[in-house]
Amino acid sequence: MDPDEGTLPTADVSPGSSVLVAGPPMSGKQNLQLRLVAELGERRILVSTEDSAEEVRSGFEAVAGDVVDDEFGVVDCVSARSADVTDSEFVKYAPSAENLTAIGVKFTDLAETFRERGDSPVSVGFDSLSTLLMYFDVQRVYRFVRVFAGQIEDSNWTGVCTVGSTMHDEQTLHTLYDPFDAVIETRVGDDGREFRLRDRTGTGEWAAF
Repeated sequence: MDPDEGTLPTADVSPGSSVLVAGPPMSGKQNLQLRLVAELGERRILVSTEDSAEEVRSGFEAVAGDVVDDEFGVVDCVSARSADVTDSEFVKYAPSAENLTAIGVKFTDLAETFRERGDSPVSVGFDSLSTLLMYFDVQRVYRFVRVFAGQIEDSNWTGVCTVGSTMHDEQTLHTLYDPFDAVIETRVGDDGREFRLRDRTGTGEWAAF
């Protein structure tokens, strides 16, 4: 289904599915990701390889408004590199984006906390797969994403990841696309930022957001 101008493709992201937002710099892919995470879940988990937990929270609140502490979790893959940090119930710290095992463990810990606290819809964001590709080959990142998306599917949650489309070759991108139920491409068109949805049924029209 082609979206109306200004609307997001939330109807195309069903519980248990994951989508990848792919676009060049300045095309609004992180903004679109955060808006999707905000609309798809009543509770949210964000995994960031680029920003601290405080920056993640403030960035999300700038898009979606204030969050409730026990309905918002972060896996911070940045802060432990330069500060002495300690996990809390809803903020977990991975040593760095170079440690995929630790990222997976921290996400699993946080996900278990969310499962124990109710069954209201949870949306999960991961920003960005491009950072992981700085440290690992595409097959290693692909396996990580398969497990990550599998956890989201098993929990009947929704996942929204990002990747920089101009940072990688076409073969790498198509390998990363495979674990996802759909890809949302972003670009800067003549009238501003636009997206279109690509899934197994076809490719939609470009629409402003």
